[in-house]
Amino acid sequence: MKRAKLFGVVFTAAFVVAYVLLIRRHYATVTPQIHQLPPHLPARSEHFQYGIMFDAGSTGTRIHIFKFKMDTEEAPAVARETFRAIQPGLSAYADHPDECATGIVELLEVAKASVPSSAWNATPVVLKATAGLRLLPVQKAKNLLEQVSALFDTSPFLSRHNSVSIMDGTDEGISAWISINFLIGSLHRANSATAGMLDLGGGSTQITFSPEDERTIQTSPMDYIRSLTVFSISRTIYVHSYLGLGLMSARLAILGGIDAPPWGSTELVSPCLAAEYSGRWEYSETVFTVRGQKTGDGPYEACLTRVEKVLAGKVSMTETGDMDFYASSYYYNRAVDLGLIDEVEGGSVRVSDYIGAAKRVCSEMSRSSPRDPFLCLDLLYISVLLQELGFPPHKHLKLARTINQVETSWALGAIFQYMEILQATKN
Repeated sequence: MKRAKLFGVVFTAAFVVAYVLLIRRHYATVTPQIHQLPPHLPARSEHFQYGIMFDAGSTGTRIHIFKFKMDTEEAPAVARETFRAIQPGLSAYADHPDECATGIVELLEVAKASVPSSAWNATPVVLKATAGLRLLPVQKAKNLLEQVSALFDTSPFLSRHNSVSIMDGTDEGISAWISINFLIGSLHRANSATAGMLDLGGGSTQITFSPEDERTIQTSPMDYIRSLTVFSISRTIYVHSYLGLGLMSARLAILGGIDAPPWGSTELVSPCLAAEYSGRWEYSETVFTVRGQKTGDGPYEACLTRVEKVLAGKVSMTETGDMDFYASSYYYNRAVDLGLIDEVEGGSVRVSDYIGAAKRVCSEMSRSSPRDPFLCLDLLYISVLLQELGFPPHKHLKLARTINQVETSWALGAIFQYMEILQATKN
């Protein structure tokens, strides 16, 4: 009986061992199934595109090289901007257009160093000239543009028949408005409040904003109101460019040099300069001798009369309301000269800051010559111009040379529009 029980125990143990060995052998020959969560969709690879914009202004030529991060579902983002400027402006070579080549080639080399060679032939290169060339005789301006166009055609970048042109003042204002509102994030949603834009160049000045008051649209001249679509959102904007009212052009008119050679004199005498001042000033290929003038009225009152005469009836008063306005170019530069803002960081000023500074600087001229002989004239012009445009003394203006390390000039808005046209021709 004991033997039978012992045999049963041994048999059962042997059976269990054999079963375990069989199971292990089976699973050793079968590939296991691993259960995981569904895989994530593959991450979208980053796609970059480049664009090169030459800003040929009246006092210099500037290159902006943009690197855009493209996204099919969102507006592009500026990943990087490379900026370089040279002097003088293209208009300085009006009589010798071939001499402008050196500066353009120098800036093209900057572009070649900033854009990967693999992207050169897909990167548009564009030059837009502003008031400096608008004020030149047609043939002289054409000769300069042809010279630049030939250089672009031999460059490795994408150059087309419309790559080189004179920019209409209205387009300059629109492009500047697009630039600033893109950089502050106001163009991505239809209900976002936008900022207005003021630009004071050497040869012209622009004002651009999206009207908040319907009466502005109804009462403004038809060509001041434009409709445009930016990132699939329709906008209505007020835009106007005043050719000849840029700071340098206005300075010439205020000094009495509007009838420059060959019809007028190169010697200019003005109460807007310190009475004892005598110097030389070059504008649009002409070197003027400029001297101060003592008058019965104080320097401020005498110069104010000259400024008001130049601006009389030439500027339309606009809606300024509660919207933010950004001001650039000479608005910025003169605020820096006065110490009102940091040269790099920018800041905010009131219109009254310009008015007060003009009174102070002009009054001090009777005692000593300012470090900049034109400071009194320029500040008076800026303060009167802003008031003629409808900006009250208490109005704050934002001054920013860059936002997120990108220049606030019209160049960004202009290259956006150009690349959009290029894309449309491909589709």
